[in-house]
Amino acid sequence: MKAWELQGPAGFDDMKLVEKPVPVPGPGQVLVKLKAATINYRDLLTVKGGYGSRQKFPLIPLSDGAGVVESVGAGVAAFKPGDRVTGSFFEGWLGGEPSEAKMRSNLGGALDGVLCEYRVWPAAAVVRTPEHLRDVEAASLPCAGLTAWSAVVKLGNIRPGQTVLTQGSGGVSLFALQFAKMSGARVIATSSSDAKIERLKQLGADITINYKTNPEWGKLVRQQTGIGVDLVVEVGGVGTLNESIRAVRIGGTIAFIGVLAGKPDSESRLPLMVMQQQRLQGVTVGSVEDLQAMANAIAANRMRPVVDRTFAFEEAKAAFAHMASGAHFGKVAIEIG
Repeated sequence: MKAWELQGPAGFDDMKLVEKPVPVPGPGQVLVKLKAATINYRDLLTVKGGYGSRQKFPLIPLSDGAGVVESVGAGVAAFKPGDRVTGSFFEGWLGGEPSEAKMRSNLGGALDGVLCEYRVWPAAAVVRTPEHLRDVEAASLPCAGLTAWSAVVKLGNIRPGQTVLTQGSGGVSLFALQFAKMSGARVIATSSSDAKIERLKQLGADITINYKTNPEWGKLVRQQTGIGVDLVVEVGGVGTLNESIRAVRIGGTIAFIGVLAGKPDSESRLPLMVMQQQRLQGVTVGSVEDLQAMANAIAANRMRPVVDRTFAFEEAKAAFAHMASGAHFGKVAIEIG
């Protein structure tokens, strides 16, 4: 089979298209013929060499993929050849609370990922792809989709009538917008692009803010809502955290996910977080059980993930470059086979 392999720390120069044997499923495993994969910001950092000092080489990158069951190992009854499936980000975190052991099994980091033609998963670590989704849409679910689901639904516990703030137009942020609307919440969405703001409105954003022309957007959110928002889906990191603290109501939550904006503001507002009894909730994807719950909700609501652009398998480096440009709106996908 063909596979893209990161062979060293030199970034794209060390990313090679190679031939590898097609794996054989063992007992309790399924062999999946991958049809599509998508890129997360974490994947971009991994290829660039900025995602930890213990990076394994060689590594097949990307965590998010979907495809069709090719064959099954002994003892597998839940799936058969031809079934469309989506693989979990953490193949060892089946359910329950996270732990070091469960989170050690992350694809495209500790384990080989999905930028290849075939991959073996434990049968317990894949879910059926919602029937209405194309494979390139389903391939956005394991990391970006599930992270947003955990932030808004599982950990954020957003209810009808509440208000959620999302940042930008990357995969997690757009999923968060969609899940918040699915939950009956009002959404305030920020972006630096007026053109992207128009698209955010089309997805259902109730209020939009250009954070370039309104750098103190947290203060503006407080003014527009009167009390602040119930939840901020914080993908910027320390560079936007101060404004998020400003935007959140007393007793509200910041779902802390990303590291997109690296420079912290000169004057931290963390004391304000204490005085207003806000909660800073770290979010790292979720379990297979969570992935199934999200897939069920997506199927019931006929929700469609937003795919910005799809590249051919041989164009994987161009797909990464497009992701790095920041021009995308939604997920950058790669078709396989």
